[in-house]
Amino acid sequence: MEHRATLIPGDGIGPEVTQAATRVVEAAGVQVNWERVEAGADVFVKYGTPLPDEVLNSIRTTGVALKGPIGTPIGGGFKSANVLLRQSLDLYACVRPIQTIPGVPSRYSDVDFVIVRENTEGLYSGLEHRVTAGVVESLKVVTETASLRIARYAFELAREQKRPSVAAIHKANIMKLSDGLFLECARRVARDYPEIELRELIIDNCAMQLVTRPEQFDVLLMDNLYGDILSDLGAGLVGGLGVVPGSNVGSECAVFEAVHGSAPDLAGQGKANPTAVIRSAAQLVAHLGEIKAAARIENAVVTALSDPAYQTGDLGGKATTSELTDAILHNLD
Repeated sequence: MEHRATLIPGDGIGPEVTQAATRVVEAAGVQVNWERVEAGADVFVKYGTPLPDEVLNSIRTTGVALKGPIGTPIGGGFKSANVLLRQSLDLYACVRPIQTIPGVPSRYSDVDFVIVRENTEGLYSGLEHRVTAGVVESLKVVTETASLRIARYAFELAREQKRPSVAAIHKANIMKLSDGLFLECARRVARDYPEIELRELIIDNCAMQLVTRPEQFDVLLMDNLYGDILSDLGAGLVGGLGVVPGSNVGSECAVFEAVHGSAPDLAGQGKANPTAVIRSAAQLVAHLGEIKAAARIENAVVTALSDPAYQTGDLGGKATTSELTDAILHNLD
């Protein structure tokens, strides 16, 4: 069966790692007709927007996309294309599995949890304005509708994966209305899942618990900004940003992407770790219904990374992007 999917190569190392991912998908026997569209910093120079309408239209048509990392200017410039993409397509659930990979250098050996992040609102949305000279204001918008929706997604995922608990992460002791609403929605949804324990952790305590006893967590439910920060923390527990995949899921579309950024300092040097994007592509393949092929890709990644000769610089090795990719291809059974 041939599938259609959108491919967004992205900025920096994006074209290199997405090319590696599409090679692996093809070698796994999954026939995908990739519709390539451009988004990011270079596109902004050409069209005045980092996210042209053709990108959104393509994803709406295919229903699924593999996206390379896209750079976002710091302290100025255009609004994040990543935020625009998630909001425009209502990709409300950002899902990032954090799992130990055998053979990958890490301080821990038994990490296995999933971060479920509300993707469309909150402080991370970038709703800011200048009040007067020297004073700016950022708005944190939390709605009952979005909070209930993401909480239900987290509990459904826990039930599907047979995970015994969902931890709602908040700062409701300080932000009593916004985080208070988010927490209350989690409590309401939890009543429909009596077999799953609802835990409640303040965000700073959660950060501490993650670096002391990460094995205690199953599913972590949180808002947009907290999810972005703790996703990177979680990646640090299992080998770094180069190995963690991610997905952005809505009711109509899904976009799969790595946790890491565009790393422009590594672009074109063949040093980038393609693992995270390849594993994101495996999630895309599973989303398309090709479950066995997705499992084969995951197994090939684990087998390749178990040999230090194929570990890239971010993992302490010397392998190039192509060497690791070739090793993964070789291990596809």
